[in-house]
Amino acid sequence: MIDLIDPGLDAYIKRLLPARDPVLAEMEAYAAEHDVPIVGPAVGTLLQILTRSIGADRVFELGSAIGYSTAFFAQAVGRGGQVFYTDGDPAKAEQARGYLQRMDLLERVSIKVGDAVRALEATTGYFDAIFIDVDKEGYPAALRAAAPRVRRGGYLLADNVLWSGKVIDGNVDDPATDGIRQFNETLFSLEDFRSVIVPLRDGVAIARRE
Repeated sequence: MIDLIDPGLDAYIKRLLPARDPVLAEMEAYAAEHDVPIVGPAVGTLLQILTRSIGADRVFELGSAIGYSTAFFAQAVGRGGQVFYTDGDPAKAEQARGYLQRMDLLERVSIKVGDAVRALEATTGYFDAIFIDVDKEGYPAALRAAAPRVRRGGYLLADNVLWSGKVIDGNVDDPATDGIRQFNETLFSLEDFRSVIVPLRDGVAIARRE
């Protein structure tokens, strides 16, 4: 495992960010204490900027945990917008519900508990943005389900696509790493998407449907 960015520079980037809602700060502290994976404030801000840049009002998340990234998306879509939260753990979903309610964002969020890909398949229509952050071995299946559902001009986004550098380590061969590698290769081969990886935190894939 390697640092994708010097820890000092990472701290510098975080220091430049504006103060966040106290509930978001509480979520960050909880995630750090209980080892809950969240995107963190810099990536959350990036996701929010991208979502707002296209006037998105319909976002689907595959993998939402305690609702940290959900909050950034819900702030981005504004009142009248809709974000679909998914997680397989009912306890995390209830925790997310509480956080989102305290931030006055719950009315913008549809909470779905269960398999994220199945939840996407059961939800009709296209989306302005779809964010993939499920178990990493599930990334290829998530991509197959998500790519056709992004509207033209919309974004397909994914976290952890550099996987602490393991994607380039020939000695690493496990389902999670193989899933990320396959996801990246497939995403960049899609002719109707223009894709790039931003080496922020653990690597964020940004793909715009042409």
